[in-house]
Amino acid sequence: MAGGQGLGQCRLVDIASASNFHCFKLRHFHLDLRLNFAVKEITGWQVLELVAIQPGVQTLVLDTHPSLLIQSIDCKVPGTTGAQDISPSLVYRVDPFTDYGSSLNISLPAYVIRPHRAFQITVRYTTTDGPAIWWLDAELTCGQTRPLVFTQGHSVCNRSFFPCFDTPAVKSTYTATVRVPEGVTVLMSASRSAYSKQDRVFQFSMEYPVPAYLVALVAGDLQHVDIGPRSRVWAEPCVLTCAVSKLGGSVERWLNVAEDLFGPYVWGRYDIVFLPPSFPIVAMENPCLTFIISSILESREFLLIDVIHEIAHGWFGNAVTNATWEEMWLSEGLATYAQRRITTEAYGEAFTCLETVFRLDALHRQMRLLGDNNPVSKLQVKFEPGINPSSLMNLFTYEKGFCFVSYLSQLCGNVKRFDSFLRAYIEQFKFSSVVAQDLLDFFLCFFPELKESCVAQREGLEFERWLNACGPPLCEPDLSAGGVLTGPVQSLCDLWASEPPDPEAIANFNLSSWSTFQTVLFLDRLLDRSPLSHGRYQTILDEMNAEVRIRWLQIVVRNSFYPDLPRIRGFLHKHVSGD
Repeated sequence: MAGGQGLGQCRLVDIASASNFHCFKLRHFHLDLRLNFAVKEITGWQVLELVAIQPGVQTLVLDTHPSLLIQSIDCKVPGTTGAQDISPSLVYRVDPFTDYGSSLNISLPAYVIRPHRAFQITVRYTTTDGPAIWWLDAELTCGQTRPLVFTQGHSVCNRSFFPCFDTPAVKSTYTATVRVPEGVTVLMSASRSAYSKQDRVFQFSMEYPVPAYLVALVAGDLQHVDIGPRSRVWAEPCVLTCAVSKLGGSVERWLNVAEDLFGPYVWGRYDIVFLPPSFPIVAMENPCLTFIISSILESREFLLIDVIHEIAHGWFGNAVTNATWEEMWLSEGLATYAQRRITTEAYGEAFTCLETVFRLDALHRQMRLLGDNNPVSKLQVKFEPGINPSSLMNLFTYEKGFCFVSYLSQLCGNVKRFDSFLRAYIEQFKFSSVVAQDLLDFFLCFFPELKESCVAQREGLEFERWLNACGPPLCEPDLSAGGVLTGPVQSLCDLWASEPPDPEAIANFNLSSWSTFQTVLFLDRLLDRSPLSHGRYQTILDEMNAEVRIRWLQIVVRNSFYPDLPRIRGFLHKHVSGD
């Protein structure tokens, strides 16, 4: 484990990457890009600084995508002169790989392949309509005045943004130069940035190594407000005031709690950009710059949880990363555990248990749909060739992973001891990529008494079974501390489903005093029991946020509650059309 290198790297296989990343060390890369909103294209070039680490290699293979059009590829060996300084255009070919990418095969001149000598590959290219790049016309933005573009690299989409080793096993620093039309602001997941107004050029530098999927860009009519000594909120002008008011000074508080638990936040800045409802997921943990959907602002509690989860990724997922997509739980399961440690310290155990009950309910709901023997419920999912890793993102990655991490914490007998382990784990593997065996070996070395008592082979709870068995978690943490919040939810749910109903007893519950998580837990459980008997429906709340409303509307449909059917059209118009 010297230098923080994961134990599993030498034997690592990533079947989601066509590249020969084992053969090279990627030291750094630079992007020089021009954004053209009129034709929805990005043109420019990329310079990769590489060192061959395998003898006899004659070809560099990068991940790319059919939507990425290669114009030319050149090679340069810094420090040499004459014919070896810059080669003629290199011979290359693009071969099919999967439906989510291609392989870019570049023939290298013989003089380049020398041990420990760096060389540079320059790829000139144009992007078109690849899966990483989302061009939004003005009417699809929040302000509906100017167009916007953003990228989303997770899991294997950034190969349509720039040619790369598109595997979480490879990390490097990067820089970027981005040229834009007047009035456009560009942000990237970078630790430093600068802007030349005269040239309309943005410069970015990420001084810490990151995998390709964490390189992100957004450009449009964006403004910012500082909300802390190392944080600012970015958004379209019409969203900015609301975003700032909802977050206030909370972000710095959450960062401080996380640092007390897991050690220093290594990325410098923690900024947030709110994106239109067209953003395809809720949030993305791009280093230094979390991307988050603006509709989350309707619910303070969901906003709180999602931002804290992305903060937790600063340690688990970004600083220490799963080396393959077959073990995404190493990022998401650990980040979910860390998120709940932060919320426990900041908001108490009852709140954290309520949110956890809500999520585990959803996990078991998904389990009922998939069946106990579905292989996607494994923590170590074995991908078949050609399967897009993004299609296998599910609640097991988060919640079954969380339960396993919670079990490891329970083995320690003291949550503070496990906090100490996690700090040491981050310090050991910081800026590297790991496999599950790295985590578990380090855990047993950190707690030698547990290794001596053979906890990894405890009957029914073997580590191997946690990783490779289908089905629900082998055990779940004690969530009884949340009973003060979950108890009333279950009581009301039982009353609504009882035969005959007791209207007076139901009327004693004041849902307007409940938290959002209590309300959505109630509605989810009510939906599980639908269809219910007719004659007991009423609109639950007159002023519902989106998380509550979408669940109520599902109950409306499931139970044919006609008075609220017109609300469905209004909801879809707002949250699907982007209005």
